[in-house]
Amino acid sequence: MTATGINLWAVLAAALANFLIGGMWYSPALFGKIWMRANGFGEEDLRRGSPAVIFGVSFLFCIVMAANLAAFLSGPETTFSFAVAAAVAAGLGWAAMGLGVVALFERRPWSYLLVNGGYLAVSFAAMGAILGAWR
Repeated sequence: MTATGINLWAVLAAALANFLIGGMWYSPALFGKIWMRANGFGEEDLRRGSPAVIFGVSFLFCIVMAANLAAFLSGPETTFSFAVAAAVAAGLGWAAMGLGVVALFERRPWSYLLVNGGYLAVSFAAMGAILGAWR
C-alpha cells in the first residue's frame, strides 16, 4: 500500500519502532532514572495524567514523525544507506539540536539533552532503516 511513493505499512512499522525504542529508552533498565533526575521527577510525578492519553498521543506523534521522514525519503533514488544517513542527520541535526536549544533556555542539565537527544537520534536511525529497507 503506497501513497505518492510512501509505503504506509513501513510508516506504521517505523512509528511502532520509534514508540518501542522510547519505551525501552526511558525504562529503568536504560535511561529512565537519569531522565527522571534531569526533569526533577519523582515516582508520584509519573503517576499523574492519563496513561491512555499520554501513550495514545505519543504514538500519534510517532506516526507523524515517521510519515514526515518517509516523505523526505520517498524519492526513487533513495537507497537504504542514504535513508539511514538522512534519518540520523534529521534526528541528531534537527530534532536533538532543536531540543538542545530549548534545553539551554530552560536551564536543563546536560543529562536532559543527552538522554532525550540520544533517543531522538537512535529512533530516527531506526525509522530511516525501516523506511529505507521497506520501499
